[in-house]
Amino acid sequence: MAQSKKGKLNYRCPSCFIRDIDIDMFYDEEKKEYYCLRCCFHGREEEVLRLNEVLKFRYKWMEKRVLDFGEDNKPAKAVDYDGGEEK
Repeated sequence: MAQSKKGKLNYRCPSCFIRDIDIDMFYDEEKKEYYCLRCCFHGREEEVLRLNEVLKFRYKWMEKRVLDFGEDNKPAKAVDYDGGEEK
């Protein structure tokens, strides 16, 4: 999502992003915290960065092709996927 104005970088709202809604947060200079216009989330930069790192678990296999899900309690097998035919 494009940033609405120049200045301090806007981050994605972790509360909205966990529900697959891509909303930029805005920065309040007086309170020195970020806030979301869509939901009630607000927090300092450190908290927003920490929560956005936690959300990356959803996309860690995005560029992989799963070959085998494995048996119970065994890891799945995957290879890097480049968008083309398998090599």
